[in-house]
Parts: sequence; structure tokens; C-alpha cells
Amino acid sequence: MILLFILLPGYLQAQESYNFRFTSAKRKQVKIPFEWHSNLIIVPISINNSDTMNFILDTGISMTLLTDPKAANALNLHYVRKVDITGVGQGSSLEALVAINNQINLTGIEAKGQSIVTLSEDVLHLSNYVGIPIHGVFGFDIFRHFVVKIDFHQKILTLYRPDQYEYKGKGEKIPISIEDAKPYLLAKAIWADNREVPIKVILDTGAGHALSLDMGTSEHIQLPDKIVRAQLGRGLNGIITGSLGRIEKVMIGKYELQNVITSFPDTNSIAAQIAKRVNRQGNIGCELLRRFDVVFDYSRHYIVLKPNKSAFKAAFERDMSGMELRAKGDNFRTYVIEHVEKSSPAANAGVIPGDEIISINGQMANSLRLSEIYKMLQKKEGKEINLFLKRGTEFIFASFQLKRLI
Repeated sequence: MILLFILLPGYLQAQESYNFRFTSAKRKQVKIPFEWHSNLIIVPISINNSDTMNFILDTGISMTLLTDPKAANALNLHYVRKVDITGVGQGSSLEALVAINNQINLTGIEAKGQSIVTLSEDVLHLSNYVGIPIHGVFGFDIFRHFVVKIDFHQKILTLYRPDQYEYKGKGEKIPISIEDAKPYLLAKAIWADNREVPIKVILDTGAGHALSLDMGTSEHIQLPDKIVRAQLGRGLNGIITGSLGRIEKVMIGKYELQNVITSFPDTNSIAAQIAKRVNRQGNIGCELLRRFDVVFDYSRHYIVLKPNKSAFKAAFERDMSGMELRAKGDNFRTYVIEHVEKSSPAANAGVIPGDEIISINGQMANSLRLSEIYKMLQKKEGKEINLFLKRGTEFIFASFQLKRLI
């Protein structure tokens, strides 16, 4: 799932009259556990003393965005204006409402007088993609007020006071620039013919993929020889379509990552149009970032990457079944097949869109998270998958072996 940056009038940031801060002046750091689903960082927050809500931590967004109108209705927000917002995907801009003078709380963190943007319609359906209730997205205010360390292995965010922080570890400091509230980094993409292409990319924790490159932003960015057409994800303006292929190597500082699965959005997408306008070639998401312990220091314009031994050398894989699933139901434990790639193992086994998965390899589907099912479907080529499916009023059995499609 891809969730990229969003364009919004800059005056909204000016309305935030109070900074994010530690709840205790004596604190030098705060540790915040997070959940990890579908390659996304899910952080618990509350708004106006609400019950805990799940928000995606996204370096590519410059606001606090409520994507769930039902959750917004329960908060009794004070709206002052309507705005149009634009994000990736195919379609026109969307209407949203701006609420002012809100309080946001995280573990050990508080902020008052905050502006919040609420979608009038849940067009992203993030809960269906992630498999747990998702209420919104936020990010920039955390990264601009704190030094942020992300430990993907332990699933812990550590926030430090910038004026009291100095990195002393063994990772590599890599310069970044902060442009329009987003962190940019210079890297290299190396194709199979040893062609090296310098790339300027957003570091995007709100994107679940490894790397996305936009065709047309550089004449040297070309599709790999072997690709598959795919629905790459969803943005505010609808479905993001494009191609998937593998890049021979990606160089970030001294680190070399091999055989990286890369998304190539269609050139008519809003993402590609924005990329041309702001002089960038793409973005790096959490499937790549999770291979490191990452420190973001916006105040000093650098990140630190320290390889995670258990993840750094792991192969880049994607679903090997050809199925795209969506989580449904009140607890998001009903799994319905939304799309099946042509000539994929699932398609050849007779699986079709609309089928509901009752069990997979003998395990009841409702006992698994969506991310756990996807792990099963991308773990090992040649692994046998047995599905018990419900199709209308019928029950069907389908069996196939996983196969790398790219």
C-alpha cells in the first residue's frame, strides 16, 4: 500500500500556536511503542482526550489528517473552513474541513492549539488495506520538534530533545534536505546494465513499498526488462496504477541494497506530475527503511542509517500468489480477494475476485492479521498454499504453489 505526500495550503501550519512538547520538562527522551502492519508504523494518539486512535506516522504529510469521518464526528471538532486537498492517485481534488484549537496527546507528548484536517469521506479506506482500524495520518510535527529514532525490530519510537541530542553510534550520517515539510535524500539506482542513475527521493514512512521511481523525471529512468502491471496502492485521489520491476542495486551512502523491488507509477498519475514539478525522482518507503535503525534529525539536516542485522540482507519479496486482499467486517478479520493477477498461481487455480478466504493452509483466516497472511504469501517460492474459499453460497477449495512474478 502506498500513501504519499499531500498538498495543502501552507497557512494551516501557521495556525499551530503551540509546539509538540514533552509532558514533563525534566524528560530528555520518550519511548513510544508502535504497531507494525503492512509495512506501516501505527502510533496510538488521542485527540481532545478521546479514546486511543491509530494513526500512521508519515514523514510525507505536513498536517494531522483524520481520514475516518466517524471518528471525527465523535470528537465534536470546531470547523472553520473548507479546503481542497490533492494527493497521489487518479482523480480530482477532495474536499476537507479544517478544525482549530485541538489537543493531541501521545505517550509522554502533548500539543495544544492544533489544526486538524478531516476528510468529509473516507476515500482511502486505510483500515481495509492495513487490516486494523486506522483513523488518520500525521508526521511532520513530530519530526520537526524532535529527533526521532525508529527501531523497526523492537517496534519503538524514541523521541529526543534536539538541543540535548548527539548521535554517538556506529551508523552513517547521511545529509538530507527538508523541502515543503518533507525529507529528501540523494541516492543512486543501478540497473542490470550497470547504468548508474542519481536519484533525489523522499524518505516516506507513509509508503509501504521499498522504492518508487517516476518515469519522465529523468531520461535514464527506464522500466526493467521484466515487469508486471499492478495496482500499486491508493492515494487521496484514487487508485495508483503502474508497473513493478527489480532494480539491480540501490546505493544510499555507503550501503548497497541488491535486487530491490521498485514501483513505477504511470506517467499520467498525480504522483508523476508532482515529481516533475518539484524535481524529484521518487521515494523510499518502509520496506527499505525497515532494514535499518533510522534516526531523523531535521534540525541538523541528516539521517542516520545503521543496518539491522536480522533484516538488512533479507531478500526483497512481494506477494507470490497474485492475489490482492482487503480486510472487511467490524474487526477487519474477514478477508475478501479484490483482484487476481492474470496468469498468476491463484488465477491458474481458479481463484476469482470476490472470493472470501475461510482458511489458509489449515489456519482459520479470522485468527490471522492481514499482514500475517501476506507474509505467508511472499515467504518462499514453491511453497504450497491451500485455500478454503466462500463464493456466494458455495464453498470451494483451491491449491497452488507460490511463484515469483518478478
